[in-house]
Amino acid sequence: MNQSGSSSSNRVNVPEARGALDNMKFEIARELGINFKQGYNGDLTSRENGYVGGYMVKRLIEQAEKQMAGK
Repeated sequence: MNQSGSSSSNRVNVPEARGALDNMKFEIARELGINFKQGYNGDLTSRENGYVGGYMVKRLIEQAEKQMAGK
C-alpha cells in the first residue's frame, strides 16, 4: 500500500502528464504490434500488457538520462 492507503499502482503522480503517458502507451503498443484500444484491454495477455509497460519504463528512463546529460 502507498502512503494514502490505496493499493492502486497505476495512478499518475503528475496529472498533467496523463495524456502524454497514454499517447506513449498507444505508440509503443503499435510499434510492438499489440492491438491496444481505448478503455478495456482485458482480452490482451499479461505478457502483451507487460511488454507495453516495460517498454514505457525503458523509454522514460532513456528520456530522463538524455535530459540529465543536457541533450
